[in-house]
Amino acid sequence: MMVFQQYSLLPWLTVRENVRLAVDEVCDRLSPAEKKELVEEHLAMVNLTAAATKYPDELSGGMKQRVGIARALAICPKMLLMDEPFGALDALTRGRLQRQVLDIWERNPQAVMMITHDVDEAIYMADRIVMMTNGPHAQIGEILTVPFNHPRDRTALREAKEYYDLRNHALDFLDRYFEQMAG
Repeated sequence: MMVFQQYSLLPWLTVRENVRLAVDEVCDRLSPAEKKELVEEHLAMVNLTAAATKYPDELSGGMKQRVGIARALAICPKMLLMDEPFGALDALTRGRLQRQVLDIWERNPQAVMMITHDVDEAIYMADRIVMMTNGPHAQIGEILTVPFNHPRDRTALREAKEYYDLRNHALDFLDRYFEQMAG
């Protein structure tokens, strides 16, 4: 299942109904009661139980993104794909949602592949960073291992020398690659 930068919510459905739609489409072997329980569990997981009856136009950007995350997780995917899921959010909301997604992942580990152009976000959230080249013939440039254990504390992370070593290595790769492209 995929979580996009744009929220992709159906405006005529409530928060609960947007999540339920995905569950109904994918989890056809579940009873109606089991589907309801799955929806409610995932709304609670992203702290949206109180907003379950609201419509998308009544939600903040961060709340809309949490609906998308709940919808994606509710169908129990083998892999969760996230395409710049926090790109359209302000810095404070972005940081809160990053922490919330990490908390969810730490309770329910599964494969997650997240696309981001933010080096700090990649280091904070990932166990491995796949550095890609750009353009129609994009390829894997380097794969970096993030040496920090979970749970992660953003402040402690930024105090670690290894954080800056990894960050500088990633930024150097990007600088080198774009110099090659320009020259």
